[in-house]
Amino acid sequence: MEVAEPAGGIPVGWTSGPVGGVAVGTKKKKKQQDGGREEGHHLPQKRVKDVELVVPIAYGTISFWLGKRATETKAYQWAVYVRAANNEDLSAVIKKVVFSLHPSFENPTRVVDKSPFELSECGWGEFEITLTIHFHSDATDRPAELTHHLKLYPEAEAAPNPKRPVVSEHYDEVVFPDPGEAFFERVKDSPAVTVSVTGDGAPPSAIEAATRPQIERAGTPPVPDACPADGTLAMVAGKGDGSTLNHPLRPFYLKHSDASELRKLAEAKEQVAARMEKLENAVVAVEEEIAQLRSQLVDGPVSV
Repeated sequence: MEVAEPAGGIPVGWTSGPVGGVAVGTKKKKKQQDGGREEGHHLPQKRVKDVELVVPIAYGTISFWLGKRATETKAYQWAVYVRAANNEDLSAVIKKVVFSLHPSFENPTRVVDKSPFELSECGWGEFEITLTIHFHSDATDRPAELTHHLKLYPEAEAAPNPKRPVVSEHYDEVVFPDPGEAFFERVKDSPAVTVSVTGDGAPPSAIEAATRPQIERAGTPPVPDACPADGTLAMVAGKGDGSTLNHPLRPFYLKHSDASELRKLAEAKEQVAARMEKLENAVVAVEEEIAQLRSQLVDGPVSV
């Protein structure tokens, strides 16, 4: 869904429906108005016309029940995050994320200024977390505010299980229409950014970036093992290169890519085709049996 912004580039509030348990997040698209300012400057940038920069993101929480180690005030360990939907590094676009927790936490306003943009905590209750995303100034000078409900408890009648976390995640797309020239040149080759041509006025560099095939990162590490039953795995990984490709929580992230959805549809289509073939074979067998019985009735009993 595309949401146009009011004059002045003030971002429209981002809202998503609640997602409980391990479920597919909502899919939306939001437009950000280019702030028209270069990094460290206040002069308007020249815009790249008929071009959109799309940044697919996922944000949410993953929580683990601590089982036998749970106490009255610390029964769950959880992480809240903003990540690239394809797990690439977002630092080319996002400068920092401010997480506003429940006021009962010590230092409830936490600033994360390095990717991956995440933090972890322990607690016992659910509450609303505000995530304020600040972009680099050559992208836009207006932050975007998200609200996410921390989900700790599994679905109704499901018992807590230290081996199975509760995942609550949303998908969104940050769209920068007609981006500033400096911003475009800086991020057009970023794996976390998709370049989209929207008209005939796009420059050749944008057309080239838009038609360039998606290249898999060389040496992409394998998905690590799931968290151990005792919940001792650190919730937040080392910073590394800023991506979440080798994050310990990656096995639990929801998949939002179009390729994944197409793969699921293809698998479902194959299953339906196999079932149809099985049913057709069964119908043919029944028809042959009916034809044989009819033939016997027409011929009558065989005399000896």
